[in-house]
Amino acid sequence: MQDTIFITDLTLPCTIGVPDLERATKQQVVINVALFVDLSKPGKTDQLSDTVNYGKVYSDIVDLVSNSEFSLMEALAQAIAAICLKDKRVEQAKVRVEKARYLKLAQSNGVEIIRKNE
Repeated sequence: MQDTIFITDLTLPCTIGVPDLERATKQQVVINVALFVDLSKPGKTDQLSDTVNYGKVYSDIVDLVSNSEFSLMEALAQAIAAICLKDKRVEQAKVRVEKARYLKLAQSNGVEIIRKNE
């Protein structure tokens, strides 16, 4: 499957980290999501009902990040992947979560996971 719906560089404030100092203020996380789904039907019908509503995925991710706290980026990425896989038409989701400028000499650090719908 090569068809992909994506959301790139979604930047949100998030309570994330292990040390209390790190959790004292919200940090910016950058989220990238790729949803692997067959887009041939909506490509022919031009109907929203025939595809994955990425607007809904977007708003669900924003709600999650805004209303949750995480210790690990791995847990945040897993929770985002679960949102992406709610629609059973999504065969696979790739989620990348980064924290900008957390490591002194690095532009960013983060995790990337791939999860499949079973």
